[in-house]
Amino acid sequence: MPKIEFESSIEFVADINEQKDCLMSQDPTQDDPGALWFNIDISKGHLFKAGDRVRVTVEKID
Repeated sequence: MPKIEFESSIEFVADINEQKDCLMSQDPTQDDPGALWFNIDISKGHLFKAGDRVRVTVEKID
């Protein structure tokens, strides 16, 4: 199963609507081919905040 994993800090948490937020990390060095960043919607009720370090894992499920 192909898998990608990296660690990054949450830059900010955006309020999308009454059910979800978006965790975002958009590295200012987007021109750097080695820089990885993310935007992911998650359900409200999480405890994440800007500055938290997170591990992002993307795994193909057959």
